[in-house]
Amino acid sequence: RSVHNAYPLMSNKGIYEQQRALSDSKRLFLMTRSSYFGQQRFASFCWSGDVVSQWHVMRKQIAAGLNYTLCGIPYWNTDLGGFFGWEYGNNWNDVAYKELQVRWLQWGCFQPLMRNHCSSPMETELYKFGKEGEWAYDVQKKFVKLRYRLLPYIYSMNGEVTQNNGNIMRPFVMDFPKDRKALTLDNEYMFGHNLLVMPVTDSLYTYYNKKGYAKYQDIASASENVNVYLPKGAEWYNFWTNEKLEGGQEISMPCPIDIMPVFVKAGSIMAFGPDVQYAAEKKWDNLEIRVYPGADGDFTLYEDEGDNYNYEKGAFTEIKFHWNDKQRTLEIAAREGSYKGMLKSRKFRILIVDKQSPSGDKAAVNVNKTVKYNGKAQSIRF
Repeated sequence: RSVHNAYPLMSNKGIYEQQRALSDSKRLFLMTRSSYFGQQRFASFCWSGDVVSQWHVMRKQIAAGLNYTLCGIPYWNTDLGGFFGWEYGNNWNDVAYKELQVRWLQWGCFQPLMRNHCSSPMETELYKFGKEGEWAYDVQKKFVKLRYRLLPYIYSMNGEVTQNNGNIMRPFVMDFPKDRKALTLDNEYMFGHNLLVMPVTDSLYTYYNKKGYAKYQDIASASENVNVYLPKGAEWYNFWTNEKLEGGQEISMPCPIDIMPVFVKAGSIMAFGPDVQYAAEKKWDNLEIRVYPGADGDFTLYEDEGDNYNYEKGAFTEIKFHWNDKQRTLEIAAREGSYKGMLKSRKFRILIVDKQSPSGDKAAVNVNKTVKYNGKAQSIRF
């Protein structure tokens, strides 16, 4: 009993080492509900167990995930929507459960891994929540598509995890250690270095009393506000409106059912991918690069072969971007590294964000400049 917490470490180690001894052609992906210090080196991904579908449980999951990642284990997830739907009679048609599922899945877009899961007889496939034009379906689809759009940013974070001991789900102590108020918060965090997220963990548009009831006749058009704290030491862009706000203040922002608080730190450089149905459907040969001005910033686009261990032998590339805010110049460094099948030339569609720019979930039709990149350093002035 004295060493039972170490059991998952050894269990995952055994699977990992034996499989690696057989073949390196496929990356391991080990799902476990138990972890121990150091387990990240065995391709381990941990979910938080069989949690109940309740708002207060969802709220506690945020703090649990942040504490978990502070242990140095970057890959964590919670069952989106909760695992046991007892509280709602395992009824996915219940309007109150729909609101919970939608908010939990929104949060999943900004977890290290986005994974929907539940226990029979509950069913939470997207099509169970309606069809096009119905809010519970439309909102979930919106955030699934956003997750795909964010893949270049997310995969680059994964590269930082492996190459530079990075972290994905970052408590504020990692980036704003001098902001005493930020240090007390366990319901907001940084998703990578650029995005601040705060999951909505209260029922705003429904209530439950043996069955669910809607507070509004039309939930899709209803809007209530939530309070969000923006850490000091940075300026922040609302991801949805591109409104720029000073840090060090708590704001009240509208959160209709299709919006959760997401803010982009000024100085961020964000890489967005194409609209796809699965990760490798389209090449990243025409990425949208958004610069959120207001401070200097850096971003490294990481790429590799995608499904083997050749990156351990140096088979990966990094393209470093630097934004000089005073000179309004974007520096794109020479490509470092190489791998089989890499893009030797590509386009970057560069958008300098302002209030007229589309929201972060939508591809920009018009950009400031499109540049051709063949691996050589470039400097682009705006």
